[in-house]
Amino acid sequence: MNVSSRLRLIACLLIVAVSTAALAAEDYAAKERQRSYTPPPENLAARNWFQDAKFGMFIHWGVYSILGNGEWVMHHKKMTIDAYEKLPPQFNPVKFDADAWVKLAKQAGMKYITITSKHHDGFAMFDSKVSGYDIVDATPYKKDVLKMLAEACRRHGIKLFFYHSHLDWRHPGYYPRGRTGRHSGRPDSGQWYRYLDYMDGQIKELCTNYGQIGGIWFDGWWDRKDADWRLGKTYTLIHELQPQALIGNNHHVPPFPGEDYQMFEKDLPGKNTAGFNKEAKIGELPLETCDTINRAWGYNKNDRNYKSTTDLIHYLVRAAGYNANFLLNVGPKPDGTIQPEFVERLEGIGKWMAKNGQTIYGTRGGPFPPGPWGASVHKEGKIYVHVLERSPELTLPAIRTRITGARTYHGNKPVTVRQEKSGTILSVPEEARDDVDTIVVLEIAS
Repeated sequence: MNVSSRLRLIACLLIVAVSTAALAAEDYAAKERQRSYTPPPENLAARNWFQDAKFGMFIHWGVYSILGNGEWVMHHKKMTIDAYEKLPPQFNPVKFDADAWVKLAKQAGMKYITITSKHHDGFAMFDSKVSGYDIVDATPYKKDVLKMLAEACRRHGIKLFFYHSHLDWRHPGYYPRGRTGRHSGRPDSGQWYRYLDYMDGQIKELCTNYGQIGGIWFDGWWDRKDADWRLGKTYTLIHELQPQALIGNNHHVPPFPGEDYQMFEKDLPGKNTAGFNKEAKIGELPLETCDTINRAWGYNKNDRNYKSTTDLIHYLVRAAGYNANFLLNVGPKPDGTIQPEFVERLEGIGKWMAKNGQTIYGTRGGPFPPGPWGASVHKEGKIYVHVLERSPELTLPAIRTRITGARTYHGNKPVTVRQEKSGTILSVPEEARDDVDTIVVLEIAS
């Protein structure tokens, strides 16, 4: 090697070293900002709004809906990228009506919508400039559904959140591979930080091109728990672009610094019946639980295991009793419509919320812990006891607060209440009980 070549090599190595040092310094600074994150007033106000909202619509929608086998079909069927890329040219949701979706959510009593901007398959449901693998560039539909939905949400007073997957089964930079998506046919190589730059590029688009958003709902961290996800950099990017935006991460572990709310998948906070939340611990952030109407998140034409309207109302009530919001999922069909079984249940919940929503909205959980009998919430000097089981008498834990009166929420029928050392005993007349939810209003001393 001659002198000139050695000098060029040294110069290149110096450039790489300086670049690496600069990236390390930037990442360290981002992590420090994440650790020292103090939410500004607009973020704290958004958290309070979120806790008051109590009910939202989750939407899992993507090109996977064409196969009608859920959003994990690429992984479950071991589809290669080449095979999966045959789906976008078939995706043409000509019946999509953003206003109809938002009106349905609003009629159901929902206050916000969280929709998949990119799921684990890597396909973007918005007009992304950092990738052509999106609904505008890769489908015959050629329209940005998220932009239409954002505009409809503004028209109807609904906040919009974006679900975004950390995990990506298609991007070559997602390497080393995680626990899922190992049959996609990608080469056994890749540049991890190039993938994270790509992901942050799409996050920046979501925080820049759709007006003020409610927040970002992350998922997929669990695929590579030990990876350097650069959460500090990503979270700082979001908070700098949209200070009010709430960040949540469905990672199934205690909250990380920089997050603004905590979610529990298919379980009430502190529970682990679905097996996802073994390591999750309830933190001090606002809470949310999410669940499906049938068993699937994405459209599954063979899944007829629909929960009843009453069961869904009971879950909403129990979530409020655990001081959490309920994010209820729909998986639209590939033509852009929401299946009638979902619509029927949402309309049923909406009728119930129209009559009883004031005992849910703006409340906080307690003072009686939820149980098989139902749940309790409180606000404005009142305790609302939601009795979900029919029984002549209900014994709840004792509380120090003095109860000065008790009546049914509907009909103002008197309810007998006794405060004893052993507990708080309620007796509701038979004629005042409700088949879905008997709501008792307890007036308390100030």
